[in-house]
Formats: sequence, structure tokens, C-alpha cells
Amino acid sequence: MSEKTQTVTVRNVTLGDGTPKICAPVTARSLSEMAEQLKKIRLAPCDMVELRADYYEGDPIEQLTALRAALPDTPILFTFRTKEEGGERKTTRGSYAALNRQAAGLPTAEIKRPLADLIDLEYNLGEDFLRGLCPELQKSGVKVVMSYHDFEKTPEPETLTALLCRMQALGADVTKAAVMPRCERDVLALLTAAVKMKEQLADRPYIVMSMGALGGISRLAGSLTGSAVTFASAGAVSAPGQMDAALVAQVRSALAER
Repeated sequence: MSEKTQTVTVRNVTLGDGTPKICAPVTARSLSEMAEQLKKIRLAPCDMVELRADYYEGDPIEQLTALRAALPDTPILFTFRTKEEGGERKTTRGSYAALNRQAAGLPTAEIKRPLADLIDLEYNLGEDFLRGLCPELQKSGVKVVMSYHDFEKTPEPETLTALLCRMQALGADVTKAAVMPRCERDVLALLTAAVKMKEQLADRPYIVMSMGALGGISRLAGSLTGSAVTFASAGAVSAPGQMDAALVAQVRSALAER
């Protein structure tokens, strides 16, 4: 990462220090299913977990509360992925904002402390919306991961870097872009954008990935591209192309030794 890049530390994990962290998704539809997923996550080489709350069939805050109790020392990224961004449920902007406020434990919520360490906010919900919600959540002490998704294509490298820079300008603590490749050149476009962020443009941690089997190499190349987090499976998969966490950890260790 460039000298001007600031790291982000949540609990015992530092993002943006040059070592990509492994994040395992929780995609449970019930508390009992989550308990089964956690058995595998505890055995996997994961640095943090992402709660994909849009999968849960009950109250997402109930699920987040249970996850926090089960993993008191593990950084938790709370994500309610909307249907429009590849998630499981539709929602309104008002409901989306209210849910994320609860996860942050804002004073207006019943819970007075943050349950999550990081909260994912979708860039495509609009910059005006994010200008209000992002700093509000950050005041509670949580870090904001602002995310952009394109499940159809891969934008040009210049477009990707511009998007990541816009998210920096909006105040996100961590920026994220996940795109779908149609050919090998699309994967290279994503990697090119990432390296440019690393060398010239990033002033905070960022996460990039090329989805699907074709983009798998992007999930292993964080030490090269500067991507701060790679999402890897500990039994459950939340996006196309996620690899087994043990394999990702093995590759990460091998690359670190070179």
C-alpha cells in the first residue's frame, strides 16, 4: 500500500496492513442453522466473519445479537444485501437505514452499544442517502464498508478506480468493488484497477474481487493487489467464486514466504 494509506483496526484485526484478511460468511436462515455454520467457522482459519442478515428469516438484530454472543472477540461485518445487489430480500431505504442503525447500537435503538464492528452500505443506494447514513453510523464507533456490485460485467479500470475514489470521498472507512468477468481480460481489468489504487489512489483500505470461477485468482492475490479482505467459505458460500478458507489461508502463507 502507498505511504498515505491509513489502516483500519477492528478488535484484534488490522485491515490494509499488506496482509489480506480472510472473512467467512454466515448465511443461516435460522439460529439453529447458524450454530451449525459456526462449528465449521471456529475450525477454519478466519480472521473475521460477515453476517449476511438478508438470509435470516427472522429479526436480523436477534441473529446479530446471538452471533456477537457466540463470537465475542471476532470482528463482525454486518451486511444486509438488498435484492437489487444480489441479496435475498427487498427493502426500502428507510427500513435499510433503520436496521443498520440498530446494528450500530445508536441511541435511538433498543440496544445501546454496537453489535457489529463493521457495517456494509451499498453505494448504489445513492450518494445523498449515504452522506447522511455513513457518518451517523460511524459516530457510534462502527466502521463503514461501502460496496459496489456489478453482477453482469466488469467496468473499465478507470471506472472502477473512480468508483472506489468516490466511496473514499463519501467517507467510507473501507471501500469495496465486486464485479463479474466475462473473459480473462475482465479479470485483468479488475487487477489493474486494484494495483493503481495501491500505488496511487488509495488513502484507506479497499477490497476488490472478480466474481465467479473465472475471477478466482483475484481472491488469492491480495498481497499483490492490496485488497485488504478476501471472502472465503467455511462451509457456507455467499457469492459466486468463493473458495475454501483453508485453501485461501494456505496460499496466503505460501505467498508471504516468498
